[in-house]
Amino acid sequence: MTEKFRLQIREWLDENCPPSMRTPMPADETPTGGKKARYKNPDTKQWMETCAAKGYTAPIWPTEYGGAGMSAEQHQIFRQEMARINARPPLAGMGLAMIGPALLEFGTDEQKAEHLPKISSGEIWWCQGYSEPNSGSDLASLQTRAVPDGDEYTINGQKIWTSGADSADWIFCLVRTDTEAPKHSGITFILFSMDQPGVTVKPILLISGMSPFCETFFEDARALRSNVVGKVNEGWTVAKRLLQYERTSIGSGGGQSQRPVVDFAKDYIGLVNGRLADAPLRDEIVAHAMDDRAFALTVRRTTEESRSTQAPSFVSSMFKFYGTEQNKIRFELMMSAMGTQMLGWEGGGFDDMELTQTRAWLRTKANSIEGGTSEVQLNIIAKRVLGLPD
Repeated sequence: MTEKFRLQIREWLDENCPPSMRTPMPADETPTGGKKARYKNPDTKQWMETCAAKGYTAPIWPTEYGGAGMSAEQHQIFRQEMARINARPPLAGMGLAMIGPALLEFGTDEQKAEHLPKISSGEIWWCQGYSEPNSGSDLASLQTRAVPDGDEYTINGQKIWTSGADSADWIFCLVRTDTEAPKHSGITFILFSMDQPGVTVKPILLISGMSPFCETFFEDARALRSNVVGKVNEGWTVAKRLLQYERTSIGSGGGQSQRPVVDFAKDYIGLVNGRLADAPLRDEIVAHAMDDRAFALTVRRTTEESRSTQAPSFVSSMFKFYGTEQNKIRFELMMSAMGTQMLGWEGGGFDDMELTQTRAWLRTKANSIEGGTSEVQLNIIAKRVLGLPD
């Protein structure tokens, strides 16, 4: 049955994946979906819709929510076959990686039915309302308030680093609903629309030349009380679990295939007697490839061990820490291989791929910060995984 399933997936991908979707993905062609989406490459939208129709945007989700209902083993095969043809992910974002899994675990039947199909189809794009100007690593000190008002809450406050907020349709947000409780209590996890009066978004320009991060302001914004996920004043439990989903996604690369570093080295350095001409760099690339392989096998083993729950654990912090460090090293190796051709910003002398890699290299500098800094992850690993004393 396993080989039959692999053959079915292989044939379907060969027949349906457009050629342009088998190339490295520029940052401005990320398949976000959402009502405000604009597609630079028409194939991006076609690929997303074709996969959504088969449930392949969310392969392991139940079919009633737009997924394909794959088992862990089938999902592994699907990822392998996607990587075989260097296929781009058909859909990306926090809907799939974060709020979707959290709703599957904590959401009511009504919340799942309302939101999950719109995520898997690419209809709705989500952003995250966690960090605040004075609440970063100490997230539980957040001060954005939500006050009950009939069947709704009135929300006032500010969030920062709300990735994609300027294009988002909905937000999953942490708000304080009890100001007298200890800081880890009195927090509620709630969902609401970004398209309403009282929500203002200001993009933050990054060194990569893009503005995916934003400041977000709430002034008497409204949220239905029925959109509370979990229990009122117990949102910290949902928030922590969602962060584990996020860290697992960041650490494992979200399933996106990447061209091997050695291929870039072959193109820019060349071969001597069938081997890379730069011997020290060759050794570094081999070591990185071996570490990548060992890491992938560890992620796979952990996934298989957690089949019964499908939920991540504190081990997700290890994945996030190691996976992001591996990604940063990967781009530093590419820099060594491509030299000044990976330092282009605009103008002649650089092709589109090189300009894309320059921006991607700059983007990796955020890897050790987003989803919880590397220092935070090391603390979690020490306390929750290794059981070391405070």
